[in-house]
Amino acid sequence: MKGATRPARPSPDPAREAPAPAWDASDPYAAALRSGHGPLFLRRADGWLLPLEVERWCARADAVDLEVLDRCEGAVLDVGCGPGRLVAELAARGRTVLGIDVSEAAVTRTVRLGGPSLRRSVFEPLPGEGRWDTVLLMDGNVGIGGDPRALLARVAVLLAPGGLLIAETAPVDVDERAHVRLVDVTDAHAHAHATGGTFPWARLGTRALLRRAGAAGWRCAGQWTSGGRRFVALRSSRPASSSAEPPNSTAVISSQRVRKPSADSPVTPA
Repeated sequence: MKGATRPARPSPDPAREAPAPAWDASDPYAAALRSGHGPLFLRRADGWLLPLEVERWCARADAVDLEVLDRCEGAVLDVGCGPGRLVAELAARGRTVLGIDVSEAAVTRTVRLGGPSLRRSVFEPLPGEGRWDTVLLMDGNVGIGGDPRALLARVAVLLAPGGLLIAETAPVDVDERAHVRLVDVTDAHAHAHATGGTFPWARLGTRALLRRAGAAGWRCAGQWTSGGRRFVALRSSRPASSSAEPPNSTAVISSQRVRKPSADSPVTPA
């Protein structure tokens, strides 16, 4: 983390009040991650379905993923790491990396793959605030919380000055915020069975993300398409004279063992 081995205590940030997706309220999501396959969808109130690529998420990092990881700088925070393919790949390369996810099943699977992970929302206090060199928002995670402005503000606090955000955008030109719920289906034409409550989500194409990021002071460091997926790299404009308090405890980012797993701790698989 650019010469730092200790995390900065987070400063108050209103973005932290944004709601996190209620993945854990849905057993089908946990079951899909444990089994490694779907089908699983996000459903809007109007019935529109967005398929979730569970099989790809649960596989090893593919060629497109590896291109993204090759662009990462320094210590990497994977926000919404899911079952952990990216965290595990970076850990195998000997990189300093941490995955965070609100799903216990996701964190458990990440740890089993050898990737350090915490069960925590991006809007909660995190290790190394203000010292991460790269933050990843992959697999549609730019939609976390349903408020791109709040998420971009939060990521800026997490990154070191001049740090890099790599975000995967929607494959179409879209800019929408909606309340969705997780649904599982056994057939594409069957009745979708809704589970859990609704939660806010957003979908942004590349143009929409660049527009929002530019308004928030981010600088575009690149955009590209690979394997039908689209990505944007952004540079933080946060000045070095951050308001974050000095570090006060040692960061053990690589630790995967805890005595009592909790929402604030890495989950060690049974």
